[in-house]
Amino acid sequence: MTTLKQLKAEAATCTSCPLYRDATQTVFGEGAQGARLVFVGEQPGDQEDRTGHPFVGPAGRELDDCLEAAGIDRNDVYITNVVKHFKFTRRGKRRIHKKPNAEEIRACRQWLDDELKTIKPIGIVCLGATAAQALIDRTATITKTRGTFQPTEHADWITATIHPSAILRAPDDEARREERDAFIRDLKRIKKEIKRPIRHAG
Repeated sequence: MTTLKQLKAEAATCTSCPLYRDATQTVFGEGAQGARLVFVGEQPGDQEDRTGHPFVGPAGRELDDCLEAAGIDRNDVYITNVVKHFKFTRRGKRRIHKKPNAEEIRACRQWLDDELKTIKPIGIVCLGATAAQALIDRTATITKTRGTFQPTEHADWITATIHPSAILRAPDDEARREERDAFIRDLKRIKKEIKRPIRHAG
């Protein structure tokens, strides 16, 4: 049986799209192979690219805090991204995040599919529109899919919520607090859903 360790080793040499040329390294997902819950973001950021670990930058710290507030142990989940290489544009010495295009997402999709097939989670949580469009529907929006739990081939259900970076982009403290509170409410609903009996199709 394929293991996550084997997949990570294979992905480390991936050249399926041009993003590998400028990125420092492949940033594969991390977590337990038997995780019941998988969180899927868009792509690694600057700090993730430098360290080789997903969700370790400001958005990752926000995610950690909100998971703790919702009573979800990060050690009990698997966290990954749709795209495994950091796509960016340079602005002086800074590397600014740039959204991956459809071709880059398709090229990297094999790794995400293999992660999900290996883990066999109960639930998948899409963090942001890019993940939702990759895994739920190409026209999916957070507004339409947030708070819903739909069946999927990769798990018992799939849902979507904001990417934690949206909290950081909010214009002021009050807006950030509102975004954070709403995100934590989503996570609490997800925690309840993961405890429900598994609903097999058919």
